[in-house]
Amino acid sequence: MAQDQYNQNLIRNAKLAPMSDDQDDFEITNNGAIAIDGEQIVWSGEEKDIPNKYKKYNEYNAKGKLITPGLIDCHTHLVFGGNRSTEFNMRLNGKSYQEIAKAGGGIASTMKATREASFDDLLSSSLVRLDDMIGNGVTTIEIKSGYGLDIETECLMLRVAKRLESLRPIRIKTSFLGSHGIAPEYKNNPENYIKEVCLPALKKANEEGLVDAVDGFCETVALNVEQLKEVFDLAQKLNLPIKLHAEQLSHSGGVKLATSYDAISIDHLEYANEEDAKLMSKSGSVAVILPGAYYTLNETQKPPIELFRKYKVPMAIATDCNPGSSPLTSILLAMNMASTLFKITPLEALSGVTKHAADALSLKDLGQIKPGMIADLAIWNLEHPSEFSYRIGFNALYKRIFGGSI
Repeated sequence: MAQDQYNQNLIRNAKLAPMSDDQDDFEITNNGAIAIDGEQIVWSGEEKDIPNKYKKYNEYNAKGKLITPGLIDCHTHLVFGGNRSTEFNMRLNGKSYQEIAKAGGGIASTMKATREASFDDLLSSSLVRLDDMIGNGVTTIEIKSGYGLDIETECLMLRVAKRLESLRPIRIKTSFLGSHGIAPEYKNNPENYIKEVCLPALKKANEEGLVDAVDGFCETVALNVEQLKEVFDLAQKLNLPIKLHAEQLSHSGGVKLATSYDAISIDHLEYANEEDAKLMSKSGSVAVILPGAYYTLNETQKPPIELFRKYKVPMAIATDCNPGSSPLTSILLAMNMASTLFKITPLEALSGVTKHAADALSLKDLGQIKPGMIADLAIWNLEHPSEFSYRIGFNALYKRIFGGSI
């Protein structure tokens, strides 16, 4: 059935940043227009070229403001219980991330609070964070489990994540992260944790339709390569795409593992090397850069941005919103951090929260302004898209368009 006229909109008098492929600099369409039929973009370009059939659509005057694709936060741990401000204080008093984890902090601390929280507790606390993200122009977000480390809580976190999508105008992709760490009950027998908890939890969550991808944490304080192979082998059998936290605190072989499974994204990557960049280039994996964790942990090892450029590895940027190492909900601040701390250009930063973030989630119909894409858009009180990286957390959002709804 054809969409009725009410769902057919023509945005005029706009400055467009379409985020096309293969840009060397920002492509700006002045005096631009976008025709939307239902939730899909059917035409975009200069106003003088608007086809007659779209001139009958409901007009919306953008008043010369900048329009970008809706922003995508492709790596978050949004659903969790409690907070870790006490550990933040410990870090300021000289304790390392690893020392805090060994003392019962880190993921284990949030695990305890999350296990004790009810569905409604997790839902209400997550909504506060989600609303802030939406207010920053985000239209799609990825949410991981990983703070339950038991079968029921891992599934509970994913149920909460899915429920959020019905309460707010937001697209949510979920990642199973039961391989975020080894549950304390199994600290002396991690193999049993994989067999008795992690793999059954993944099967159960997948049977409930709660999983869009499978993630893991490859690190000395988490899981090793051999343990993660068991999880990823099951993910492959279930036809689920793979992601991985890798080379964040040390070089642990995570990139080599993830690329052998054609991971859609590999995240953090501070200790990645040239061979890793070559492997990612061949596998097509997106490098997800997470400046919030680098900043919060006061790290000094930076991800190898120049190597990713050299080997044409696409780079996404995300908040890594989590209670311990990146209590950040502003994707706008993450863009500034990526540019200031890692010398990521403004074009790379905006690409990293639009088209490359979409790639990191295997979303082929989001992240650009062109026909065939879903009309998730953001309208900004900005003169030029370089201002996203230039300004420090400044929120210039004027209006957010979700699924063609203005």
